[in-house]
Amino acid sequence: MLLGIGIVVVLVTTAQALNLQGLLQRLLLWVQGLGPSGAIAFIGIYVLATILFLPGSILTLGGGVLFGIGLGSVCVFVGAVIGAMLAFLIGRYLARGWVAKQLEGKVQFQAIDQAVAREGLKIVLLTRLSPIFPFNLLNYAFGVTQVSLRDYVLGSIGMLPGTVIYVYIGSLAGNFASLGTETTAPPQLLQWLIRGVGLIAAVAVSFYITRIARKALEQSL
Repeated sequence: MLLGIGIVVVLVTTAQALNLQGLLQRLLLWVQGLGPSGAIAFIGIYVLATILFLPGSILTLGGGVLFGIGLGSVCVFVGAVIGAMLAFLIGRYLARGWVAKQLEGKVQFQAIDQAVAREGLKIVLLTRLSPIFPFNLLNYAFGVTQVSLRDYVLGSIGMLPGTVIYVYIGSLAGNFASLGTETTAPPQLLQWLIRGVGLIAAVAVSFYITRIARKALEQSL
């Protein structure tokens, strides 16, 4: 948890220092000039941004400006899923072996790890529905669990509602200069709706994982 917080702080500080928002806006302008092939370039940029922990909100809103709500939602969702899958695989093959080694001989923790893996689809789906859980960090975090790639990818469907909402907001902006400003903030009612759904999903996944862990512990003792 401390490592995750540290990573987020470093990334936010670095993003501010490098003006990543301005860089992403320039990339979006470049994509706009590519014509029909711009959608493929946009997906590629989104994939890289996901792997590199770059803020996806500007790109998501930008997808709405570039392509409208329909094609924009498809491009953002495809880019996010591919990027998340690659980050998951990086976490799986770079860190999972170390985690498994740490769990050797720890029957209770192994039981929890296996139980969470069996319910991986539901857990991934619930976390994806909630903006409370950091998207980029979760991609790598799930990679070090035993959650299967299949469940992980299927659970990514939970990103779709939020994706459509923010692409729609971007499509209303009409230009890249206003991205990330108050003019592209969701309407008040929509903000409360997003927060409400996110809070419910966060509470649900917390209780669900706690129940799974408790049951796994009882069976391992």
